[in-house]
Amino acid sequence: MSSAVTTHVLDAALGRPAAGVPVRLEAADGTQVGSGMTDADGRLRSLGPSSLDPGVYRLVFDVLAYHGPDAFYPTITVEFRIFTAGDHHHVPILLSPFAYSTYRGS
Repeated sequence: MSSAVTTHVLDAALGRPAAGVPVRLEAADGTQVGSGMTDADGRLRSLGPSSLDPGVYRLVFDVLAYHGPDAFYPTITVEFRIFTAGDHHHVPILLSPFAYSTYRGS
């Protein structure tokens, strides 16, 4: 089964994938829709259902688990909108100790 939402976390400071980052997929009301952990390539391909209804969702990245107790951002939350049921959404994160960025991937 392919997930409607996937992600990829790259450690921009170290120039490598961020393996072992726990990620939750939530609906707008906070209901958990899926979860998983990034693999050795920093990817999470199996995060939730193969289709999601239109609406607002969020990915919650547990950066504390990756950077440890000195993490400036213990979690990163990225909200995004699904307009059409059945569409695939790839939401990557570029991570460093004191900054992050995200974009809609393909």
